[in-house]
Amino acid sequence: MITTVLSWIWIGSGLLLILFVLLHSPKGDGMGGLAASGSTSFTSASSAEATLNRITWTTLAIFLTLAVILSAGWLS
Repeated sequence: MITTVLSWIWIGSGLLLILFVLLHSPKGDGMGGLAASGSTSFTSASSAEATLNRITWTTLAIFLTLAVILSAGWLS
């Protein structure tokens, strides 16, 4: 029973993780951004971007923790 619930939470956190990663704005122009001169590459992230980063990292931690717990078979 608990394994089924955790499996569904793991699947949901994986889907949320994909969504949150896709919501991030691109930070640079790829390899072309390395040669560009300008200070826009090194500005601090906005409040919304910082919040999205925290949510993404938290979701990643939940996803990886559940992956380890479910794959190790500690609940069976």
